[in-house]
Amino acid sequence: MFAAERRQLILEMVRANGAVSLRELARVVQTSEVTVRRDVRALEAEGLLDRRHGGAVLPGGFTRESGFPQKSLSATAEKTAIADLAAGLVEEGEAIVVGAGTTTQELARRLARVPGLTVVTNSLLVAQALAHANRVEVVMTGGTLRGSNYALVGSGAEQSLQGLRVSRAFLSGSGLTAERGLSTSNMLSASVDRALVQAAAEVVVLADHTKLGTDTMFQTVPTDVITRLVTDEPPAHDDRAATELQALADQGVQIAVAGAAGAAETAPGRPPRRDVPLPGQRRTRGGPGHQLRSAAGALAPDPGVERAARVADLRRR
Repeated sequence: MFAAERRQLILEMVRANGAVSLRELARVVQTSEVTVRRDVRALEAEGLLDRRHGGAVLPGGFTRESGFPQKSLSATAEKTAIADLAAGLVEEGEAIVVGAGTTTQELARRLARVPGLTVVTNSLLVAQALAHANRVEVVMTGGTLRGSNYALVGSGAEQSLQGLRVSRAFLSGSGLTAERGLSTSNMLSASVDRALVQAAAEVVVLADHTKLGTDTMFQTVPTDVITRLVTDEPPAHDDRAATELQALADQGVQIAVAGAAGAAETAPGRPPRRDVPLPGQRRTRGGPGHQLRSAAGALAPDPGVERAARVADLRRR
């Protein structure tokens, strides 16, 4: 495929989906991520799209919302890994709320195996995934059906959540930044998501790495309200994604990275480890923000080790 043809296809994918990862673009145009990244830079220079953490979005900073068919085909492997890890947070007999989205739909499919679970949702897709789970009770909100994402929205949905209290809320969205938190492109969806958050003691955000650094019109969850982020492991070259995750961690968000070392070792039914390292980084101990330091910093000599080495050298002398 010639460069002009490749770039035209990339542009069409971004226009159709609003945001597409480099990994997905490389798969569709059947070339390397290095080549795709070069194409994206060229298209950005022409003002046809904007680069984001490991992907590309529509120009202007605020991406439009994709339809369900496009969302369901985007970052499918990443969403599966995120859902697998997030399901480990849910325990038997718990009551939770699950918002609308293709990632939360993947989570719901795994929750069907959790006995005694009560799931409150405004998503028809989440309810459908749990419809045949004998040991899971599904409670639907009221509201008006929004066909683009099969979710119930409006005052009916919000009023049905008043007075509700559950242990956790699992939400996804269109974008996530450390500065503004989780956001979405639709005002009605944002309003219901805020009502879901009000009903939960903890808020867990499910977002693949292509959403990191993307800001959309309506804020749903401020960063200081997010308890935990479950995301996938960004490509090794994606320094900006690691920077965004660092900023979220500095603000106290617990980060769980699907595919990172140690994450897959979490026992079923138990919360994931809170010290899962980010790609190319490792956590330092302590600190309310779960601070991280870079791998380069990890190579610096440890003062205690240096002192021990000097003592041993003096003894040999």
